[in-house]
Amino acid sequence: MSETKPSVIFVCVHNAGRSQMAAGYMTHLSQGRVEVRSAGSMPADQINPAAVEAMLEEGIDIRKEQPKVLTPEAVQASDAVITMGCGDACPYYPGKRYEDWKLEDPAGQGVEAVRPIRDDIRGRVEALLADLLA
Repeated sequence: MSETKPSVIFVCVHNAGRSQMAAGYMTHLSQGRVEVRSAGSMPADQINPAAVEAMLEEGIDIRKEQPKVLTPEAVQASDAVITMGCGDACPYYPGKRYEDWKLEDPAGQGVEAVRPIRDDIRGRVEALLADLLA
């Protein structure tokens, strides 16, 4: 009996901060048990350096990640779609689990301002992971 692993996509506007931190946590905490994607409706040129620094403090390196454009295919391939302030730009498909996480945008902020956002994301990812693997 083959079990397909659950998949999740984290979506924010620039795919440079919140969604990348969430994907970093999910990848790290799920240890390969969940397929993880992230994307943005208007991807930035690079990941937010403060987000990278905040995640490195947690022992998670997201420096190699690149902001990616959100595609309908990526959403269709995911069981759970977690949006973080991308509004109407996120395509909707029936039968998917959608959650909108209200999180402050770390864009343009220093690592001190990003840490509480990161910690909020970690708690939400831990709860989502427990649910996906239940």
